[in-house]
Formats: sequence, C-alpha cells, structure tokens
Amino acid sequence: MPATPAWPPQSTPRLFVAAPLTAGLRSIDGPQAHYLAGVMRIKPGDPIKLFDGESGEWLAVAREVGRKSLVVELTAQLRETEAVPDLWLCAAPLKKGRIDWLAEKACELGVARLVPVITARTIVDRLNAERLYAHMVEAAEQCGRTVVPELAEPVKLAALLRDWGDRQLFFADETGGAPAASAMAARTGPAAILIGPEGGFTPDERDAIRAVPRSVGIGLGPRILRADTAAAAAVTLWMANAGDWGP
Repeated sequence: MPATPAWPPQSTPRLFVAAPLTAGLRSIDGPQAHYLAGVMRIKPGDPIKLFDGESGEWLAVAREVGRKSLVVELTAQLRETEAVPDLWLCAAPLKKGRIDWLAEKACELGVARLVPVITARTIVDRLNAERLYAHMVEAAEQCGRTVVPELAEPVKLAALLRDWGDRQLFFADETGGAPAASAMAARTGPAAILIGPEGGFTPDERDAIRAVPRSVGIGLGPRILRADTAAAAAVTLWMANAGDWGP
C-alpha cells in the first residue's frame, strides 16, 4: 500500500504576514502576492503556510489567484507560537552585507531582540531599518521560526548603558575576558550580548560597560573574529547553555 503523502508538503511556500491570523478568508496582495502567483506559481487549491509572530503557524489554501492579489482560506493552526529565549543582541552597525548577514543569523539562532548600538568607532552612520527587518523576515520564513525578532531603534552606547536594568550583559572584550562558555554557564536569566564595531570599543567605552553592575567581559577564543562572526559565536554559546538548544 503506497504511503500517504505528507500534507502540507515540505515544499509549501511559507510567508510572514504583519496582521493577526484567524481561521477564514483573507486577502494577500502586493509583493507577497507577486511572489506566490508569479514566482511560486500558486494555483487554487494549493497550500501556503502563514505566520504572524503572535498566533503561531497556519495552513492556508489558495481559493482565488490573481496577478496582483490572492484570496486564501486559513483552515488549521499547524503550530503554536514558539517560546523565545530572552536574549538581546546589541551590536554596532556594520557595512552593508555584513549587517544583513548578522540580522539573518540573529533570527536563525533565536534571539528575541536586535539592538543597533552606535559607538565611537562605528563606521556606519545610517541604518536601513526596513531592509534589515526584511532580512530577518526572510530568515524567519526560511528557517521555520514563528516569531520575527524585534528590531530596536539605533541607540548610542552611553544611552544604552545609562538605562540598563537587571538584565545580564555579556560584552565581547577584545582585550581579554572570562571564557564565554563558562561565564554564561555561571549566569542565568534574561541576558544581552554586546558586540562592538570593527575597531572595537574605546578604553573609555570599555570602562563604562564594565561599570554596569551586571556586565561581564567575555573572550571568544584565541583567534581574532570579525564583528559579525563574534556575534554569531556568542549567541551560539548562550543558546547552547541557557537558550532553547539544551536538554
């Protein structure tokens, strides 16, 4: 007896929509409609997976397919919204391409919030937030997340530190710090990882960060890492210890 094919298929298109999802009919238009109809060649009766960041993942079935809009019917909730580990990634903006990669990996690795931090040596003075958020949305669509990380407004380092609360702060200290894995294992609860720009933190900035009561400098091994690589490495270590990767 032949096996029953999985439904919906693994190849089913998956999209984020910025509006609450509930069972029933809804319209999709704009670039998403073009993607579904023009690129994915969706036809009436084909399945689509949708998520909104709040109500999990839903199965939708295309009912009407036009050149500029689609009508789909949400028929079942496939998954509840994921539990998101309470980790922020605070990182100095990087050059285009590098910052896009960082945003994608932050989403894929499971961070809750991405905070662009302006430091003395930050070389990027303008950040395209719309493009950056779009990269996180695309990453969430491709890697199966049901939540897109929050993208905070850029903030100067001094302001970030001045308003810091009880959240644990791990900062990548290029002058030396506690081994990241052991430092993170010894400190649990809500946390943030702070990564500086290509040129690193200035001595004054480093002193200001260390003055935060719950801050700890961490080292990321014997090799010099690019800022985006350091961010991914630090997030990976935290997730393996206190995030949703553990047993």
